[in-house]
Amino acid sequence: MIKVGIMSFAHMHAFSYASCLLQHPSVELIGIYDDNRERGIEAAEKLGTCHFEDMDDFLRQGCDAVIICSENSKHYEMVIQAAKANKHILCEKPIATKIEDAREMIRVCEENGVILQIAFPVRYSQAIRQLKRMIDADELGKILAIRSTNRGQSPGGWFTDRGLAGGGAVLDHTVHMIDIMRWFLGKEVSEVYAMVGNYFLDIDIDDAGLLSLEFEDGTIASHDTSWSRFARYPAWGDAVIEVIGTKKTVRADAFGDQILYFKNEREQSLEYIFAGNDIDEGLINDFIETVQKGTIPSITGYDGLKAIEVAFAAYKSAKSGAPVRP
Repeated sequence: MIKVGIMSFAHMHAFSYASCLLQHPSVELIGIYDDNRERGIEAAEKLGTCHFEDMDDFLRQGCDAVIICSENSKHYEMVIQAAKANKHILCEKPIATKIEDAREMIRVCEENGVILQIAFPVRYSQAIRQLKRMIDADELGKILAIRSTNRGQSPGGWFTDRGLAGGGAVLDHTVHMIDIMRWFLGKEVSEVYAMVGNYFLDIDIDDAGLLSLEFEDGTIASHDTSWSRFARYPAWGDAVIEVIGTKKTVRADAFGDQILYFKNEREQSLEYIFAGNDIDEGLINDFIETVQKGTIPSITGYDGLKAIEVAFAAYKSAKSGAPVRP
């Protein structure tokens, strides 16, 4: 039995991850650490577990692994302390709000011999995985270009606080699709040119960006990222990638399996109900299996680092008006 604790319920994915843990036959949820007492107690009561206000006390509880779902700016401290306490770690994305912090997190985890996996659940979409298999089997031929979108609703709250989040929609949504592109190609981004701004919401942080990318093998790509979905839009948003090869062009949508539900209601008559596989469950099951076997995680801290390097290069490019090397 793998004993797992959750560190913070600041991120909305925490309850989804907790639900996956509770359903896993080889996992015991041993408790929750949250520096927000009210939030932590509420989560613990809902999940039937214990709340800890003190991080050191929580880390002394004998768990094998932790899942970190805090505000982005707190990932660094939690990962460092968990690694020093010899806990395997699944950390919500983005890995950190500073590149140097991400590098230090990776170093400390390696030094202490613990797993550091980053939460990029889009990798577990059936459609995305099928496209990956097609690329690996050379069904698309030489890949010439990639187009992707990740456009959703603003999460609000601390996500729009630059000090806690580290960036707005560009940081929030770029890292997912950059991770997928790197996974598909096995190559790194060599240049980023971006436009970043505030177009949709009355907030003091970026809510949209358009990135033009070049990879080290010459593949070109674009990424459209935003919090552009209005509150009554029938679905949260999208995560779409189109890969253009010399043999085939294939488009995959991580949230494309939907049921259209029409209601007799004036304000919102149409709702999209997601009917695809549970990508959070895929992520959690993979992490638990990695802990059980002691293997290298499929999504490493290095993957998390390379994703934020591109996002922060986009901010630099937008500010300077020139291409930037990550």
